[in-house]
Amino acid sequence: MNKDNNEIMALINAFRMDGLGNDFVIIDRRKNSIDLTKEKIVELGSRSNIGFDQIIFIEKEKENFFPITIFNSDGGEISACGNGSRCVAYLLGKNLNTKEIKLKTNNRLLNAKIVGNLQVELEMGKPLFSFKDIPLSKTINPADITLEINNKTFAGGFCVNVGNPHIIFFVNNCFEHDLKKIGPKIENHDLFPEKTNVTMAQVIDENNITVNVWERGAGLTKACGTAACATAVAALKNKLANDKVNIKFKEGSLNIKIDKTDNIFMTGPVSEVKKIGLEI
Repeated sequence: MNKDNNEIMALINAFRMDGLGNDFVIIDRRKNSIDLTKEKIVELGSRSNIGFDQIIFIEKEKENFFPITIFNSDGGEISACGNGSRCVAYLLGKNLNTKEIKLKTNNRLLNAKIVGNLQVELEMGKPLFSFKDIPLSKTINPADITLEINNKTFAGGFCVNVGNPHIIFFVNNCFEHDLKKIGPKIENHDLFPEKTNVTMAQVIDENNITVNVWERGAGLTKACGTAACATAVAALKNKLANDKVNIKFKEGSLNIKIDKTDNIFMTGPVSEVKKIGLEI
């Protein structure tokens, strides 16, 4: 322990992992209670500090599943993080010497399987399509949204909830739109009472889609698992892609499969687990 600004700092063990560059700090609370203030999460999440897209807490096991609590780097708690859940499942699988792990977010039970070397499949559950479930602030067709942002019209937006809210725009070039400028304005638009994740999606063919994602509460991200799921759902409903599709990010792809009952399965790589120390 040392003293810094008259505060006693404690060093705790944590883990760093990423899925396609979408990076996380994971804290195991199964044995020890460790609480971080919103201010501390924001401080640690800064890229000038430890830096992460999300911080995830593993809670004590209940009825054969592990609850997880997830916060964005802005300190806000969220309900879903696909890549982060795959990373936690891999970490727990190695720790418990099992290939199957059940995780529980605050609104979904997620079944995960380690299916290969650093490869994890996550069953995400079913998408929600109604304006109340997404949620949207008014009764409107969630599959055809038009927004005016920076004097430009974005039409044909598809909204869906896959554990968190998303809007997807299918465009000719997903990187020609400056998400650092328009992402925050769409995320915080009045239509989205819980804010929204934003994806620009470029269909390469019926089996491959390239995406550029602005993540709610985290900003421009190298990858986002729930955005991949939401994009696959939107593409299938719009007859732009098959029920099995590769969603391509800058550092690789996630494979999304949607079964006959609308259940979503996401498979992709995770990094090795790296132990780190956090000063709190």
